[in-house]
Amino acid sequence: MTTRKVTLLDYGMCNMLNVARALEHAGADVIVTEDAKEAVAAERLVVPGVGAFSECMRAVNDLGLGDAIRQFVRSGRPMLGICVGMQILFDASEEFGETPGLGILPGRVRMVPGTTTNGTPQRVPHIGWNHLIEPEAGRPWGDTLLRPFGAQGPAVYFVHSFAAQPAQAGDRLADCDYGGHRVSAMVKRDNVTATQFHPERSGTVGLGMLKEFLSQ
Repeated sequence: MTTRKVTLLDYGMCNMLNVARALEHAGADVIVTEDAKEAVAAERLVVPGVGAFSECMRAVNDLGLGDAIRQFVRSGRPMLGICVGMQILFDASEEFGETPGLGILPGRVRMVPGTTTNGTPQRVPHIGWNHLIEPEAGRPWGDTLLRPFGAQGPAVYFVHSFAAQPAQAGDRLADCDYGGHRVSAMVKRDNVTATQFHPERSGTVGLGMLKEFLSQ
């Protein structure tokens, strides 16, 4: 089997070891870097992230990686964002005040609803396993990382208090149901795919998605 090279962007805001191990298990030759030039030249780029949106953006900007990510996206080569690595692709976040994002995808990051649609309080952060569901626009999964799962949404692992709200319905690839609310769980536009959940913590399902990413 041909090994696929993946550049994993390290800006100090992720458990890189877990992500790197999952990618390697999926068949990747992983290069970990904080260098903008290496990111731009990558065969495939993975942008992970955990913690506060503002801290992630500060770290990205301090290392000069914002323009590198935008330039890579324009190259047309495959990119995967994970958790806050998905959120920073959007215009802005409301977490701890207004913080601009990278503006690659239109939309905003807002807090996960603290009550169900029936008005019952629910836990925030949203932590644990939850099933992916097709978005209301009904976008097909056949040519995406979700191809192996057909119309039956798999369970994946979430840890988050905020979630992106894409401005364009066509960017939504999968949602999850949290207390009756549709929460954006996965987005895709052209060569960019991103997950709010953690594929590296989602068992065989997550590994299957990473293998699909390597096949692009």
